[in-house]
Amino acid sequence: MIDLRSDTVTKPTEAMRRAAYEAEVGDDVYEEDPSVKKLEAEAAATLGKEDALFVTSGTQGNQIAVLTHTKPGNEVILEADSHVFFYEGAAMSALAGVQPRTIVGHRGAMNPDDIEAAVRADDIHFPETGLICLENTHNKAGGAVVPLENMRRVYETAREHGIPIHLDGARLFNAAAASGKSVKAYADWTDTVQICLSKGLGAPVGSIIAGSSSFIRQARKWRKRLGGGLRQVGMIAAPAYIALTEMTERLSDDHEKARLLADGMSCLPGYEAAPVETNIVLVDVTATGMTAAAFVEKLKERGILAVPFGPYVVRFVTHYDVTEQEIYDVLDDIERIG
Repeated sequence: MIDLRSDTVTKPTEAMRRAAYEAEVGDDVYEEDPSVKKLEAEAAATLGKEDALFVTSGTQGNQIAVLTHTKPGNEVILEADSHVFFYEGAAMSALAGVQPRTIVGHRGAMNPDDIEAAVRADDIHFPETGLICLENTHNKAGGAVVPLENMRRVYETAREHGIPIHLDGARLFNAAAASGKSVKAYADWTDTVQICLSKGLGAPVGSIIAGSSSFIRQARKWRKRLGGGLRQVGMIAAPAYIALTEMTERLSDDHEKARLLADGMSCLPGYEAAPVETNIVLVDVTATGMTAAAFVEKLKERGILAVPFGPYVVRFVTHYDVTEQEIYDVLDDIERIG
């Protein structure tokens, strides 16, 4: 099968498997695992933050950030199609007791003027705005890169009101690869940031949240409360360290494969690919007369896996386990589907 459902399907490299086997370990709840401490220190330095915390997943990292930044009864401003709102099981309401307030953005970017208007006034009838959440790259916007200038303006708006900003940077290294900017340049306009190491970077497990030392101290307690206090976790932190330090430079290859797929499909009658910035390709199949679900089933019959992303939109995600030749093979099969 050619698996283009997500970059979460990547397999760890041989170097990662070897690192897991050879990892020096300790009890991370006691903060005694040297492999975890090495990973967290490297991540904090890379993101330009004081400290960092290794967590099991991007969702856990985002929700720990919400729990640490807010108190029950707060409101969180976030983009209407953001992962933390759309794909995390209403966790911020279920766990943190906060209310989401969504803003419709353009390719994942919220207008700072809309954010300004959404910040709650000091009124007994209103919840307090406790947090603003951003996402970069933006999954449902097709891997769009939220521009640094937009993030800067949102940050300045937040500062005027004393509201912290958390960035869901699950694919932040993709944004950096596409823009030529560093991940630190993006993280500078946030208070806290979450990055996934288990997507296109290929680690088998894990994400990082980074912020101030005081924030990470509180976040560590929330991680424990959520059952995320792990023991000899160096066995997964060691391959995650390789993902962080050795796998970021090759993401532009994934972007090139995504452009190849999008350009090829747009040349076929009945398919319209959205603009591609990173490694996610959204294709409208309306003109084929098929629904997205029906089209995905036809792909599966030919050994290709993709995801329905709406009634008539299909999502493909490129990654290092898919070769350029396989992209050409996919295009040949799609042409035969007609």
